[in-house]
Amino acid sequence: MDASGPVTRGVDALEVSALPYRCGIRARGAISAATRHRWEQALAALARRHADVSYLELSQVAFVDVAGVRALALTAINLPGRLLVVEHPPPQVPRVLQMFWPGLHEIEVVPR
Repeated sequence: MDASGPVTRGVDALEVSALPYRCGIRARGAISAATRHRWEQALAALARRHADVSYLELSQVAFVDVAGVRALALTAINLPGRLLVVEHPPPQVPRVLQMFWPGLHEIEVVPR
């Protein structure tokens, strides 16, 4: 997957790389309007490689806007019968998921 590298410089930067020993990606930075295209590209690449379980490691993500959570939810919805494990997201991610997609069982959140 070619999802590494910064999309912008400064506060609204996003770096995405493949996880080394399992199907998934690690993100660093912020997921906002300035970085959304890169985030959506990374999720699409992950969906193409998806097995039964994929992982999103977000411990170094400072912020995810609602549209970024929406992209995550739509990715999970389009992978029926499979699971996305979101590890260590910023606090707004589980709150937005619960608010807009309360019954979405395709995503499991492992809190910080």
